[in-house]
Amino acid sequence: MKDVILVKGARENNLKGLSVSIPKNKLVVFTGPSGSGKSTLAMDTLFKECQRQYLESMGLQGINKPKVDLMSGLSPAISINQQITNRNPRSTVGTVTDMYTSLRMVFEKLGKRLCPDCSHEIDPTFHEEDIEKEEGSYKEYIHCPNCHHRMERLTRTHFSYNKTEGACPTCKGLGETVNIHLESVFHQQLPIEEEGAVDFWKGRYGDYMVSVVKNAMDYYGVPLEKGLRLKDYSPEQKAILYYGVESDEVKGHFPDILPPKTVEKGKFEGVLTGMWRRFAEKSGSSSEAEEYFYTQVCPDCEGDRLNKVSRNVTVEGMTIPMLVNCSLEELLNWTLKLEKVLIQESYKLVETFIQDLNTKLARIIKIGLGYLTLDRQVITLSGGEAQRLRLSALLDSALTGVLYIMDEPTVGLHPKDTLGLVSVLKGLRDLGNTVLLIEHDVDVMKEADYIIDIGPGAGNLGGTVVGQGTLQELVNQEDSVTGRFLREEVEINKTCREGTGEGITVHHATIHNLKNITVTIPIGCLTAVTGVSGSGKSSLVFDVLAKGYDKIHEGFESVTGLHHFDQMITVGQSPLSRMKRSNIATYIDVFTHIRNIFAKERAAKERGLTAKHFSFNTVGGRCENCQGLGYVTTNMLFFPDLEVVCPVCHGKRFQKDVLSVQYKGLTVNDILESSILDCLAIFEEEKKVREVLELLVEIGLGYLKMGQSLTTLSGGEGQRLKLAKELIKQGNKRSLYLLDEPTTGLHPNDVTQLLKLLNRLVDAGNTIIMVEHNSQMIKGADWIIDLGPEGGDKGGQLIAEGTPDSLITCNKSYTGQYL
Repeated sequence: MKDVILVKGARENNLKGLSVSIPKNKLVVFTGPSGSGKSTLAMDTLFKECQRQYLESMGLQGINKPKVDLMSGLSPAISINQQITNRNPRSTVGTVTDMYTSLRMVFEKLGKRLCPDCSHEIDPTFHEEDIEKEEGSYKEYIHCPNCHHRMERLTRTHFSYNKTEGACPTCKGLGETVNIHLESVFHQQLPIEEEGAVDFWKGRYGDYMVSVVKNAMDYYGVPLEKGLRLKDYSPEQKAILYYGVESDEVKGHFPDILPPKTVEKGKFEGVLTGMWRRFAEKSGSSSEAEEYFYTQVCPDCEGDRLNKVSRNVTVEGMTIPMLVNCSLEELLNWTLKLEKVLIQESYKLVETFIQDLNTKLARIIKIGLGYLTLDRQVITLSGGEAQRLRLSALLDSALTGVLYIMDEPTVGLHPKDTLGLVSVLKGLRDLGNTVLLIEHDVDVMKEADYIIDIGPGAGNLGGTVVGQGTLQELVNQEDSVTGRFLREEVEINKTCREGTGEGITVHHATIHNLKNITVTIPIGCLTAVTGVSGSGKSSLVFDVLAKGYDKIHEGFESVTGLHHFDQMITVGQSPLSRMKRSNIATYIDVFTHIRNIFAKERAAKERGLTAKHFSFNTVGGRCENCQGLGYVTTNMLFFPDLEVVCPVCHGKRFQKDVLSVQYKGLTVNDILESSILDCLAIFEEEKKVREVLELLVEIGLGYLKMGQSLTTLSGGEGQRLKLAKELIKQGNKRSLYLLDEPTTGLHPNDVTQLLKLLNRLVDAGNTIIMVEHNSQMIKGADWIIDLGPEGGDKGGQLIAEGTPDSLITCNKSYTGQYL
């Protein structure tokens, strides 16, 4: 029994007393339909119990035990999921891996700089006696050996854009500045009295603001002539309108006049001043910010983030901005070259940092992320990229006897890169570890030592082991869902739509690694944008196409053909919400109907309960101890916070009198704990609720619980939920949908269902463009745009375009080869 992890009678969530033996020191795959219970078994049962036993061995008590009769053969466990928790725009690949710190140390020790006085190149100082310390300060100074000019010595802090010593003073180290697009706010041909002169001054509000501005002009003795166009305003009048009476600009024109104290006299904030205030109050997220504000590369540092002195320091002819914008593959070439060219005295100073860089770069390149740059923001990484970046930190780990649990590590990977990742996972296994993957990729299953197939369906229809063994053994097992898919897999025989004959054309796209691409996408079709990881797919779809309506854009000339659509809808992998209170029922707008249904029950009327008492988000009917969440959070200091069932309502969310009201024998909490599929039967007579739930079941989300928090959904689940919400409110609009890998988290059986939904959308007159790696989905598209040939600098070219059949015959296309 030492060679297996034994699970007996697991009953968490939808697991039906599941028992299974998992071989140790193997590469094991959990597969099965979405919602069948794979994550519940791997994360909520296995990982949780490993974590519980480990913490209890250190004396930490009170952690909830998963619902399971017996578990044996457990090991310390590490889980790596796809959630990107770091939302800080300052966090980059360089900072989260600590490689940027090592690079800063290399520049502190070896950086060459020019004397600001005589432009003499100053070599790095190795001798302590050359450094002059300032008394009572941390600052250190050196002298130019040529002209003896005194200057501050540069330390690692001066190479950090997150510190005032190193950051560009204009953009504060962000590399870009935010500005207001003045032409969108002020229409210079119009007089102030005419609606639209100031774009957002409309109706009675506009009339009021015009009267205030006129009061201000009168107060300063520069009254407005009736009908005077904005372009003909004097500098003084423009200063008042733009910046307001308390601004330095107005004070500069009228140094002897104190600003007016009341609105009647002319107290006016200024159009632009008010816009900046609202921008700051709403942290840049408002419709006004989207319409009138734009970001542009910082005019001073040109996106390099560092101040002038720091960004011009060189090591072997390269500056830090040059290196952080290289691909990681190119950076590794530079560090390896550095080892060879440095003299012994210099190399000793930086040996530790260069070795650290070499080790980390080699790991990351090994798992197919060599196209990334150190400057790439973490928030722009896909879930799969973020997960593989975390995985890279484990690759040279000397730990053995560990259970590694990973959630779809192949997400975002082209089939070409999948086998490289599998070889890395096998390396972890060969060290004497158990590697457990939740995975739908058939190529990964072929490489696994053992597969456990869970099903047969989702939600209440899942939760049992329906097959186990190698992939070949699954094919011969009658009950295995995955085996049946492989037995019955049929080629998709479809006639590709030709579309409406119109197209959307991207003209000369050069953003990121795109090589001046011009490409036309047919309207009225399902188009897949394909290519290896880092080839430029997301740049083309989300950084160019999605911004085609913008008044200001960088990185492409234009996007034409968008006038054919009433709206553009981008459905990405970002979380639907970071608030634990947001759940599926509230997100799809059916909970309001459900609360009204409960409020109409006789028992509710007798107790004087209204619809608001059945809300867990407002005071009234909810349990106030947990504020309607059903659990309370316990701080675990150095470990993640633990969620413990609320001791007052016992997880029922509501007060007793609310829970005494029932609809068809069920309380409002019972509804939140039921699956969408179950609720479809419960509310079959309620048309408004039924129609929404039918759609969710149709796209394979019937297994989700109505009260499930949006923060617990995978990227793929969240995306399909977003898609469903758009479909519900679609109406007669002609829409362009931009989708980011909609098959994420889907079993091949579910991909078939999703394809039906997308085809339904296109047949209704819409156009869909999706970034996708899934071969099944790509074969089902009408048109393919394939980018490549590789990732990073070696990508960004248009390799092929056409129908799936035409791509198969294209020798240059990796996607064609895998189809």
